[in-house]
Amino acid sequence: MTQSILQPSFFESSQVDIPGLAYLPNSIDEQTEADLLRHIDDEPWITELKRRVQHYGYRYDYRARNVASESWLGPLPEWLMSYCDRLRVDGYFPQAPDQVIINEYQPGQGIARHVDCVPCFTDTIASFSLGSTCIMEFTHVETWQKIPVLLEPRSLVVLSGDARYRWQHSIPHRKTDQYNGQVFPRGRRVSLTFRKVLPAG
Repeated sequence: MTQSILQPSFFESSQVDIPGLAYLPNSIDEQTEADLLRHIDDEPWITELKRRVQHYGYRYDYRARNVASESWLGPLPEWLMSYCDRLRVDGYFPQAPDQVIINEYQPGQGIARHVDCVPCFTDTIASFSLGSTCIMEFTHVETWQKIPVLLEPRSLVVLSGDARYRWQHSIPHRKTDQYNGQVFPRGRRVSLTFRKVLPAG
């Protein structure tokens, strides 16, 4: 990893009021982004969903919505472990993440609102955005309040506490986003989501 992840920089309350949400713009540099995309595109994609995905560490079962012990795929590759270690050293995870899902979103593709599997993963979810800007929409599970958050290329978003458990997050299916009066056409976006798997109960 050529650049250390920056220290937490929380949204100001005037911009977004989601406790436990941290957003770090420019968390990696352009060369690191290019290197990551090259590593990713050298690996095979899973095409069972409407979007292409890659699984590392453990395979997540989308139908059963869980991670079984037999779904272990082996140790994370070295090019991902450096990011897992950095997330631990920078204080986001008590232990280094051991599961990574990579999603590719072409313009018009998205993901339905959800809370990452509670019995599967620990209290923190972290995700890098590569390639294109997009809106991630947060929806409160009780009030249904919606808050859009602009995810910029090379940014890191970290969910813990309320942001992890009391807000669903989604990527709307569209080709263009509007945010604060600006229009952001979507290109290819690749996200890397880091999680720590809970021991099977």
